[in-house]
Amino acid sequence: MTDLPPATDGGFARWLAQRAGDLLLKLREEIGYSDPAALRKAGDRLSHELLVAQLERWRPADAVLSEEGADNAARLAADRVWIVDPLDGTREFGEEGRADWAVHVALYASRRLAAGAVALPAQHCVLGTDSPPPFPPMPGVQGEPIRLAASRTRPPALLAQLAEKLPIELVPMGSAGAKIAAVIDGAVDAYVHAGGQYEWDSAAPVAVAVATGLHASRIDGTTLEYNQPDPRLPDLVVCRKALAPQLLAAINS
Repeated sequence: MTDLPPATDGGFARWLAQRAGDLLLKLREEIGYSDPAALRKAGDRLSHELLVAQLERWRPADAVLSEEGADNAARLAADRVWIVDPLDGTREFGEEGRADWAVHVALYASRRLAAGAVALPAQHCVLGTDSPPPFPPMPGVQGEPIRLAASRTRPPALLAQLAEKLPIELVPMGSAGAKIAAVIDGAVDAYVHAGGQYEWDSAAPVAVAVATGLHASRIDGTTLEYNQPDPRLPDLVVCRKALAPQLLAAINS
């Protein structure tokens, strides 16, 4: 891969996510899985260092909000803020054979998500706003349950409540990025989360989902807001626009 990144923000986000993903794959090979905690710690740290170093080199005037970095209040006055998650799905990264982990790189500029990329390194895939994926295919059979991506270790209680109102099928998987990517490619119909998250968990995958033509909002239907003083963003819904009214009505009834 060339050391010179694309000039566009969308292309740069893809380039950067790909580089961090390549580093994480190499780290898995070098360290192995005998000490998962050490592997996870190294993955978080080294991916963060790579992302920050490249942003400082190629976008020095921009602010950065990273899961692994210290928050800087100066970002609130910045017009351009990169919101990154160096390793989304740290638990899955440390488990041999698991591919449901990701790298998130998003740019929040002019009060909107202006660019984003989600690398799924173990799936050999990068999704980006510079070349949005095609709209996901419709479900195969009318009347089948709504397939919802859900945490494999701690699904929110909201999903159990939702199952009392709608025919749903939970599809367990790892990181938030992997879940939203599954909505984007049509493997599931929706991702509904209310168990607590932060801006870096959703900024990049939401940017790609919206560029694809999908619906993304808070579970009460309001707009997802980024670069806020408190970076907690506890809930969201990502799904087809045609499915959004039904899901939001059931969640809020």
